[in-house]
Amino acid sequence: MTTDTDAFVREWQDWHHHHEVALADPHGFLAVTGLHWLGPTPQRIAGVPGAWHTGDDGVVVTLDPGEEITLDGQRVTDRHAFGPIPERASVLVGVDGGVVEVARRGGHDIVRPRRPDHPLRTAYRGTPTYPPTPRWVLTGRYVPYDTPRATTVSAAVEGLEHVYDAPGRIEFEVDGLPLSLTAFGGATPGALSVLFTDTTAGVTTYPAVRSLAVEPPDGRGGVTLDFNRASNLPCAYTDFATCPLPPAENRLPVAVEAGEKIPYERTAPARP
Repeated sequence: MTTDTDAFVREWQDWHHHHEVALADPHGFLAVTGLHWLGPTPQRIAGVPGAWHTGDDGVVVTLDPGEEITLDGQRVTDRHAFGPIPERASVLVGVDGGVVEVARRGGHDIVRPRRPDHPLRTAYRGTPTYPPTPRWVLTGRYVPYDTPRATTVSAAVEGLEHVYDAPGRIEFEVDGLPLSLTAFGGATPGALSVLFTDTTAGVTTYPAVRSLAVEPPDGRGGVTLDFNRASNLPCAYTDFATCPLPPAENRLPVAVEAGEKIPYERTAPARP
């Protein structure tokens, strides 16, 4: 039993280490310095070359003499049209001192500069978590819908909405209480992802949302919900994120005391 527990903890530590490394990437979300919404009128963005606008033909940047960006390793001057960018897709553009993300979120084209020297990234000291415990590794059953259901959810940015196809739901129990979560598609074929809150939200965990990746169901629809790996989305750290929020039915009426807690960056400093 001790050996099994030790292996479980080591696997969780390895997972969390890789998760932290990805979050603190030099051009990751902790490096984002601003969120800029594009419209038909060209606008300049502090620290970013060019004037940026969008329209029927997608995002366009017009560069003055002496200004340049790099795209796919190629130097770009004068003017560049990115064309329509699919929803939830991004293009990274190289600029002096960092990169610029050109993306489409909630039907809007955006620009987000990212700089490795951004204080949020350089001061990052990790994310607090609950201690990993097998108690929060739960079995569940995936129930697919006849056809995926288009599900509209709110976003961390007020007034923005995201639409995801939900292929089914996951049924499970906590201490005998039957629960279910609407599931969205995961990062790999067949995998699932759930957005949720629980009664720890706003107390020990980030109030708006946490995310949990779920491996593909087995042949009988069985899945494992390892809430020790419940993660914060970027909006837990920065106001420049457009993260989706959970659908109403994914607000669990139990305390999931597992996974990542409120980041230090969102914790009010103690008064003297």
